[in-house]
Amino acid sequence: MKTRFHEHLSRFRRQRGLTQAQMAEMLEIPLSIYKNYETGECPPDFDTLEKISDVLECSLDELFGRNTSIKNMEQIFPDMICESPAPYQAAKAPSGKRIRSRRQGRLEIGVQDFRLLREKGAYYVDKTWMIEEFLDSWYQVTLITRPRRFGKTLNMSMLAEFLDCTKKSEDLFADTYISRSELMSEMNQYPVVFLSFLNVKPSTPEEMTDQLAKALEAEYRRYYKRIQDGTLSEKQTEAFNYNYECLSQPGCSMEKRSCITRAAAELCRTLEEYFGKKVFLFLDEYDTPFLTANSRGYYGEVRDILAGLLGSLLKGNPSLGKALLTGIQRTAKENIFSGLNNLIVCTVADSEYQDCFGFTEEEVQRLLEHCGVPFTEDVKEMYDGYLFGDTEVYNPWSVSCYAARRTLEPYWVNTSENSILKEALGERGASFADMYKQLIEKGTLEVRAELSTAYYEKPNDASLWGLLLNAGMVTVQEKTGEGKYRLRVPNREVWKVFQELTAFYLQVEESDINMMMDDLRTENLEKFSERYQRILLELPSYYDLKSENSYHMMMLGMCAFLGNSHEVKSNEESGQGRSDILLYARKPEFPSMVLEFKYTKKESQSLEALALDAVRQIREKNYDAQMQGKVYHIGLAHYGKQAQIRYETYQKPPA
Repeated sequence: MKTRFHEHLSRFRRQRGLTQAQMAEMLEIPLSIYKNYETGECPPDFDTLEKISDVLECSLDELFGRNTSIKNMEQIFPDMICESPAPYQAAKAPSGKRIRSRRQGRLEIGVQDFRLLREKGAYYVDKTWMIEEFLDSWYQVTLITRPRRFGKTLNMSMLAEFLDCTKKSEDLFADTYISRSELMSEMNQYPVVFLSFLNVKPSTPEEMTDQLAKALEAEYRRYYKRIQDGTLSEKQTEAFNYNYECLSQPGCSMEKRSCITRAAAELCRTLEEYFGKKVFLFLDEYDTPFLTANSRGYYGEVRDILAGLLGSLLKGNPSLGKALLTGIQRTAKENIFSGLNNLIVCTVADSEYQDCFGFTEEEVQRLLEHCGVPFTEDVKEMYDGYLFGDTEVYNPWSVSCYAARRTLEPYWVNTSENSILKEALGERGASFADMYKQLIEKGTLEVRAELSTAYYEKPNDASLWGLLLNAGMVTVQEKTGEGKYRLRVPNREVWKVFQELTAFYLQVEESDINMMMDDLRTENLEKFSERYQRILLELPSYYDLKSENSYHMMMLGMCAFLGNSHEVKSNEESGQGRSDILLYARKPEFPSMVLEFKYTKKESQSLEALALDAVRQIREKNYDAQMQGKVYHIGLAHYGKQAQIRYETYQKPPA
């Protein structure tokens, strides 16, 4: 006969973030046998039960749902009926037991649920002061714009966990900053609606409707049992049940679309009636549906439903206490945010919440020390450099991946924003192209940027630079005026993005450029010369090669592929003049290089002689004055798509 054990086992296993295959491996049994445990077809013996208890870090009574010391078990598993309800308490392994692969304090990369992270005993970079800043804020509705994978979802989960009155969260916040704050009295005191649109990325408008409905349905399901307990009037309960059933329907009927636009606001009103308190709203990655719909060409078909959903929640919602939204930019200003006088937008240039997202250098050093990984200048150059308000931060995703893999390489890619920039390179024309080239050439650029405008709704240069700022592809070096900023590329990792964009802009395969620059890095100058001439021939006929600067700028863009091995300088004063491109080796195993470009309009002029003249100029003007070790002087001479390359090498003594 089946027991309730199989239901508890399955839910504890999912709550721990484990697959059935992982459980079978940790129990050292075949997967087919473990599956029988969760279907109830074959119960485990007592020895296996003890192993399961150790792996899941819970007692046998908890596995059978009958631990009388635990209250309100439905708070962990809201969709199940427990024999004895209680809040989950993370149990430690019995004395002398060692749970394989469950090291205390290890990194749990990709876990974005605060409760799960804390119950796993995973390493946590404390950002709980964000709770204090949020509760002390004067604004009812706040939008925070930050790049992807900078901790927005985890922070939103943390806020929801702290405030939700249906949960018991004290143990989760033990030994954190907020645990020493007087605001602990606010813990678990309010009804909360927490919606995440992080994964709402459908291919069609019909799928968009379905995914939005599922996100809302999950919050209705979370409160379903409470609303049925007779506290509310029959009419209020019926209205709640109608919305719940409508959201659960398959398909995308007009009734369902209409329900989506009002269901969240009506849930707030229902919760206020039930709990007698205003509702806290947390909406994570709210702009993902807008960006997805726009990039896939059906924005016009879903704009009204998105605007209706957010508008009903944020404007004229009498049950709303405070709301916090996150995303990478402010969207649909005229439909959603117009008339919303209680909204503040906190962009990457603002001081509010400036140290709540990303890792500070001190936090990075502690994390790497915990993982036994050295903190080096290379780590700083690869992952540091973002400026939020006045705080310089590292990319948290990349730092965590580096700590786990111990390999210094790019881990962060922002593909959705890359596609927008690719389109912009073709749409914005000469003005944006010139600014893009200047950023590649000098590493900095002064622009006017609109940080609170969606590029796809107002496509101009200022809104595009604003998007790139909020998306983390560039960062603020300094604010130079009202709406004006000096920007720079944050770090070597982000240069990887610009490699892809440069290849797209030149209409050359990224792999071809990468191989050519690898030949340069590894001193295979003959092969480098061959590939360089081949790339020139493959350039589209419309690419403008009419001056020495044209070739200089083309090569400078390609030098982004050398970011991990060389520091790139352009038109920098060195020796007795300014060389075109200086490549300073970051490591002694690589040579430094000076590249000088020449161009002629005369077909009869010898390109070989012109290239040798460039090499002579490098030598005579001492462009390599600040270089050490092995140095190459490389002259590149051009006529149209023809080129000749000549070089010489020197061994420079230490300074």
